[in-house]
Amino acid sequence: MSARVLSQNEIDNMFQQTSANARRSELARRAQPYNFRRPDRIAKDQLRSIYKIAERETRSLASSLSAYLRAYVVVNLVSVEQLSFTEFQQVLPSPTVVATIDAQPFDSNCLLELNPTMIFPMLEMLLGGSVSALTKVEREVTEIEQSILESIFKVMLRDLKEAWKGIAAIDFHINGYETESQLMQILAPNEAIVAVSIEIRIGEVSGMMNIGIPSIIIKMLSHKFTDQWTIRKTESTEEDTRRVFSRVRNSKVEMDVRLRGSNLLLKDLLNLKVGDVLSFDYPANKPVSVELNGKLKHRCNVVVSNKKRAAKMLDPVDPAA
Repeated sequence: MSARVLSQNEIDNMFQQTSANARRSELARRAQPYNFRRPDRIAKDQLRSIYKIAERETRSLASSLSAYLRAYVVVNLVSVEQLSFTEFQQVLPSPTVVATIDAQPFDSNCLLELNPTMIFPMLEMLLGGSVSALTKVEREVTEIEQSILESIFKVMLRDLKEAWKGIAAIDFHINGYETESQLMQILAPNEAIVAVSIEIRIGEVSGMMNIGIPSIIIKMLSHKFTDQWTIRKTESTEEDTRRVFSRVRNSKVEMDVRLRGSNLLLKDLLNLKVGDVLSFDYPANKPVSVELNGKLKHRCNVVVSNKKRAAKMLDPVDPAA
């Protein structure tokens, strides 16, 4: 049987098929599994905006808790991430204290959880005790203790409202408390939420505070995030300029009035003796340069003021010229 010679078209088709198979294999290697039970409903730029809001909240909360508890309180932002409601529940310890927060004017509830490792030290301080003398407590909070804790939750909600004021006016109110996070059924198990984790530290004692914001609230405020950055870039420019100027207006700037002379050879410079006169190729009536921090800014004339040499400012120098 004689060997069959392939035509040029058959050779081209074979190479094209091989290249197509290689591309499909490469795409298959780059593909990532997608979990339809956990859809990414919140854009990354919105998460970044929420991270900025959470940073403002932590700074304000540190001052508020320090004043309320009369102790030095350190508050650090740990993370801002998107989770399903079930995943958020699994992160929370048991027992704990979870406050169900009504966020008006939105028809949805947020969650504010405070770890027991931080609850009992705060209760001890509010009742006149010392954090250093507190031993580790692992039990549910009583109704009386919940009533005392309500004042601390109100301080946290006040700072949360202030942090979100730049996006929308949201009124946060406590609806109720739950000590077992696994029993909460205020959201669907697969509902996406933004989980904000914050560390609170008083002396050697530290604990976590977790905030859960449903995705429906973020979606309803999506246009607000865009408007916020647009307003900040346009309307607040003049205000930012005044604020920066008010901070730097008392700074000292080095000003030099320089009369430029002619070039001098190094050998002539070395041969200079006392009594030698150096001539400048510069007319006496020509404006001299005014430099601020080494940069040419103005021209001026040398004058006499109160029997002292002075500089009379002329027009500023165009840096592009």
